[in-house]
Amino acid sequence: MPRSLKVRQDCIGIVKLAVRRNGFASQQALSEELGMARSTVVNFLTGRPVDRAVFEDICVRLSLNCQEIAEFDMETPSTSGKETQIESSRNYKDIKAVDEVSTFQHRGEKPSEVEGAQMKRSLNLSSLDQKDNIFENQHQLKHLSYVEAQERDFGFYVERPPVEERCYSEILKPGCLLRIKAPWQTGKTELMSKLIHYVEQKGYRTAVLNLRDATQEDFSNLDKFLQWFYTIVADRFELTTSVEEHWRKSIGNSKIKCRSYFEKYLLPGERPLALALDEVDRIFSIRSIASEFLGMLRTWHEDAKTRQVWRQLRLVMLHSEIYTEVDINQSPFNAGYEVILTDFNQEQVLSLAHRYGLDFDRNKVTQLMAIVGGHPYLVAEALKRIEQQDTTLDEVLQTSHTAWGIYSRHLERHWRNLQSNSELASAFEKIVLANSPVEFNSQLNQSMAMKLNDLGLVKLFSNSVMPRYELYRQYFLSRFQNKL
Repeated sequence: MPRSLKVRQDCIGIVKLAVRRNGFASQQALSEELGMARSTVVNFLTGRPVDRAVFEDICVRLSLNCQEIAEFDMETPSTSGKETQIESSRNYKDIKAVDEVSTFQHRGEKPSEVEGAQMKRSLNLSSLDQKDNIFENQHQLKHLSYVEAQERDFGFYVERPPVEERCYSEILKPGCLLRIKAPWQTGKTELMSKLIHYVEQKGYRTAVLNLRDATQEDFSNLDKFLQWFYTIVADRFELTTSVEEHWRKSIGNSKIKCRSYFEKYLLPGERPLALALDEVDRIFSIRSIASEFLGMLRTWHEDAKTRQVWRQLRLVMLHSEIYTEVDINQSPFNAGYEVILTDFNQEQVLSLAHRYGLDFDRNKVTQLMAIVGGHPYLVAEALKRIEQQDTTLDEVLQTSHTAWGIYSRHLERHWRNLQSNSELASAFEKIVLANSPVEFNSQLNQSMAMKLNDLGLVKLFSNSVMPRYELYRQYFLSRFQNKL
C-alpha cells in the first residue's frame, strides 16, 4: 500500500473543475475548509505526491473517486517540507493561473449530470460541449494567462466599497505597508489576491507567502525562520545567488543578513516588489521570533522614507489579531494603512445569490442574514449548497447550528479554539448565556471582549458585547449548556 498518492496528469483538469463546482473560490478557501496548509492543497491540485490520508480527505471533500484519479506512486521519494514550500512558491504565479480558475460563472454554465458522467468516464475535458463555456481541453486550461485566470476566478468576488479602491491607491505608494485585518474566513486572502492581480497588471513583481507553510523546524529560532523567509522569496524569482552562500559570507546577525539580501538582490530594478504575507498571526505565539520579525518589517517600512531602495517594496500583511508584545515604536500594527473588512450588506448578499443563479428576493436574503448576518463565508456556503441542491433555505435556517448542519466544521473549529483558552471560553460563555448585550465589568473586561471580536465571535458596542450572529448564539448555547 503506497504511503503517498498523486493525481494522474490526465485527471488534473477534472480535479480543478471539482474545486470550482464545490464552491471554493480559491486554493486558500479549500485549504482553510480542510484545515491543511495551502502548499499541501497546491501539491494535490498540480499532481504532486501527498500523503495517502490527505489525498483521500481532499477527494472526499471534492466528491471525487480516489481510485479513478489516483496514480499509485510507490517509488515516490519523501520530499522535505522546505522543498515543498520552495516548489509551491516557485510556481505560485503559474498555479494561480490554473488552479484558481473559475470555469463556471453562473449556474447556466455548469455541465449537466449526463455530461458530468461523460467527463468522469473519459477523464478529460473534451467530451463537454462548447455551449457549456468551458475549455475544450486540458492544454487550454493549463495555459491560461494569469490575468485571464484571475478575471475568471473573481466571478464570485464581492466588492465592499470603498475598500478595494483605497487598497489599490495605497499599494501603489512607494514603501507602502498595507495591513488587512479581519477574522477567519471573511475574505482577507481574496482581497489580497485582487491586489496582487492589480499590481501584476501594472508590471510589479509579486511574491505571496503563507506563514502557515513554515514547519516547526523553521520556527525553532529566528535564524532558521529568516532563512526560510527569504529563501522562499528568493526562489520565487529564481535568483542565481544562493541564500546559503549569502548567509555564509555575510556579516552581522540574521536580520542584517536578511536585509542585505533584499537590498542587493530583491529590491533593485525598475519594477517594484509587492510582498504579501498571509496568516501573520501564525508567529504570534512564538515571542522570540514574533517581536524581532515584526520589528524588522516596521523598520523596512520606515526605511522607505529615507532610502530609495526600500521605496521599491510594497508590503501587505494579513492578520486577525494585533500582536501587543512588541514595543509600540517597533510594531507594524500602528504604522502604514489598515483595512478592516466588514460583513456583506443586504444588497451584496442579494447580488451574490443572483451570481449563483438563485431566485432570491429581499425576503429570502433577510431570512438568511437573520441567522448568519453578512459573514462572507457563511453566506457563500449557504448559497453554494442551495445552488447545488444539497439543501434548501428552510433546511439551512432550521439546522445551521447543529452537528449535521452545513456549518458544522466552521463551528467546531471555533469551539476548539475556545477550548485552548479557558479564560476566553469563560468570557464567551457569559455572553452567550445572557439574554441581552453584556456590559463590561470585572468579570468581562474590554480586553477580553476585543480578543473575542478579533476571532469574529462577538459584536462590540460602546460598553457592551453580544454574540456576533444568531448562528453562534444557538450553537454555543447548546455547547456550553451541555459542556460538550
